[in-house]
Amino acid sequence: MMPLSYANPGEEAVIRKVGGSPEVRKHLENLGFVAGGTATVITSMNGNVIVKVKESRVAIDEEMARKIMI
Repeated sequence: MMPLSYANPGEEAVIRKVGGSPEVRKHLENLGFVAGGTATVITSMNGNVIVKVKESRVAIDEEMARKIMI
């Protein structure tokens, strides 16, 4: 397992686990980051990541990306 922030752009990955406080996990779940789902990193700049998840593009910062394990 590795954090989503280390994924290569264009590579689809299965989300294994979402960490963080209950509030952070709920926020990420609302954005579509759930265990068993897929996420594709579109681009990564200065640690910030744009991710395609559930047919939507979502921008998250490096701290949030480190809480999503693939």
